[in-house]
Amino acid sequence: MATTHKPFREIVKAGSNFQFIGKTRLWVAISIVAVLASIAVLFVNKATRGDYMNWSTDFKGGTELIFKFVDKGTGHIADVDAGKVRAALGDAGFDGVSVSAFALQGTVDGQVKTVHGTLIRTPAFGAVPEKEQKAIAKAIPETFKAQGAAGVTWSGDRLFVRANQVIDPAEMGKFLAERGLEIKPWSADQRTQFSAPEAGTNTYNMAYSIRGIDRQVETALDKIQGIDAQVVQAYGVGPKAGERLRNDGITSLFYAMLFIMLYLIYRFDIRYAPGAVIALLHDSILVIGVFAATWTEFSLTTVAAILTVIGYSVNDTVIIFDRIRENVVRLKDKKLARITNISINETLGRTVMTSLATFVTTLAMNIFGSGLVKNFAFAMNVGIIVGTYSSIFIASPIMLSIHRRFYGNRPKRGVKAATP
Repeated sequence: MATTHKPFREIVKAGSNFQFIGKTRLWVAISIVAVLASIAVLFVNKATRGDYMNWSTDFKGGTELIFKFVDKGTGHIADVDAGKVRAALGDAGFDGVSVSAFALQGTVDGQVKTVHGTLIRTPAFGAVPEKEQKAIAKAIPETFKAQGAAGVTWSGDRLFVRANQVIDPAEMGKFLAERGLEIKPWSADQRTQFSAPEAGTNTYNMAYSIRGIDRQVETALDKIQGIDAQVVQAYGVGPKAGERLRNDGITSLFYAMLFIMLYLIYRFDIRYAPGAVIALLHDSILVIGVFAATWTEFSLTTVAAILTVIGYSVNDTVIIFDRIRENVVRLKDKKLARITNISINETLGRTVMTSLATFVTTLAMNIFGSGLVKNFAFAMNVGIIVGTYSSIFIASPIMLSIHRRFYGNRPKRGVKAATP
């Protein structure tokens, strides 16, 4: 008895004949409008919000803090939900803070295990704003007049004071406590160093370290019931360093496109490269435009996602180009426009299925993830949509347009023959 096999279910039926090339002007017009709108949103943000994008601390500077949480009852490292951390920081008045999970090593029941900590990013550079630093610097000479306090300067969260007599940290601490600040006590070495007068001037140069933004965040997190928050690492990113990272991120996108262009020239020929690169530029601008329109934080993770989208998009484009190259040899009696349309239809099912599978995966990450994972997944969601669109509606039509413009009078030489 012969067995019957059910046919595979297909999203796009074999032999489909959608007229992609016939409506090239429509697709290009839609893309031009979308690109112009994305660019316009950047300038609208600059005028209304003060900056083009919602830059993360990676780009505009700030402070990154890694915390671990210890259960006060057991003394073991505990996992704390990111939502509770956000709520505690919000109650303490912190604005523009990003919270995400962070894996670190800790001791649980006497064994070293990987546990979850928290990565907190805040746009604040220190505990003392510049305006308050100036006010304190102005008040110290009057408050410590008896000690002959004169030169007062700040460097980050460190206060430097020059005086004729030593100003004990306890006295300075009392003065700063009235302003809501806390200083770290001098170590034995510091007390020896700062208690010795400077040779020649016979004055004392003292330094007081303010408990910085890490201490403020720690105090806020300690209010989570049953939890002792402990700083593992604090790292500051200055505005100049952030600007450098932003420029490097933009440069990496252009280098990626350059090398892709060279690869396509080598793999196919020069008429393919412009269409692919314009499609990739189209994808990048639209992803950036969506981030700008939604005011979603733009970080180095977003740049990594855009680079991933570029690789994903060019992979789809190369598959279509490969099929065009094969069909030029197989369908010699047809014009290149018809061959291109047939090739897109033949690869459409594969393109849709691959894009859909990737989109669903990253959508789950977007819905259930948080912090950097959510940021990456959101960029991928947008990138998969625009990348699939550009591979079909932008790259191939531009290749065909270049062929018509520069190679239209060369029959049978429109595209390189397929390699055996």
